Amino acid sequence: MARLAERLPENAAGEVYVDRTCIDCATCRLLAPDTFTAGDGFSFVHRQPDGDAARHRALMALVACPTGSIGTVSRLDAKPALRAFPERVDGEVYFCGYTSKDSFGAWSYLLRRDAGNVLVDSPRAAGPLLTRLDELGGVRLLALTHRDDVADHRQIAKRFGCERVLHARDVTEGTRDVERKPDGDDPVALHPDLLMIPTPGHTRGHAVFLYQDRYLLTGDHLAWSERRGHLIGFRTACWYSWPEQIRSMERLLDHSFEWVLPGHGQRYHAPSAAAMRTELERCIRWMKS
Repeated sequence: MARLAERLPENAAGEVYVDRTCIDCATCRLLAPDTFTAGDGFSFVHRQPDGDAARHRALMALVACPTGSIGTVSRLDAKPALRAFPERVDGEVYFCGYTSKDSFGAWSYLLRRDAGNVLVDSPRAAGPLLTRLDELGGVRLLALTHRDDVADHRQIAKRFGCERVLHARDVTEGTRDVERKPDGDDPVALHPDLLMIPTPGHTRGHAVFLYQDRYLLTGDHLAWSERRGHLIGFRTACWYSWPEQIRSMERLLDHSFEWVLPGHGQRYHAPSAAAMRTELERCIRWMKS
């Protein structure tokens, strides 16, 4: 829980605040940009929420915060925000909220499917979220992009009895019990509408997941940068090999998609698959430069 005594001085005066435990994961800024903005290594409230809708978004950010760094001066009713996740992104693709400190606030997504729901990367195993996932049909597969964003995978697997998949090169002591561990660099068809594409670079065993040839769930491989105005790879957070990540990015040109749904960074929806390809080519040129 956030502590009023630790309230950052940068916060605008008023009800909502961020305290000094913020790790700058940017989740609050993506959920409620009218309220939260970036400081020097942290987020803070630059404008107090004005009206019920803005207050609801701020409370969703409070619920999603991985470190409990967002607080309110008085006791506001957060029940609607607790049940706001998973939040629909597009079609039957949902953002799970409830990010985990163990994954540095990485985003996870629910793919709601007649053939069984897929969870991409692990959220925090919070009771309200697990209840909502049950109501939406549970989880059949937990697809993990890489070793950093596994969070509460064991609790989720136990709760839903779901299979987990993680590339063999990213398996650690904490994920040795994962049921499926594909190896190599060739794409793996997990279901007719879901493709696992190895993308080594950020980590040795990083992979992305392509759903319905429309949604690319990218973990820490690819995201939109509002500051740069184009797609990027995370050069300063590349733990294995930047040249290998460039080659992995080039291999994505073999696939068609319109959405980039990252674990960190901003989402991007291109007007067409052709437009997305143009943006991906631009990203590759930037990475090589």
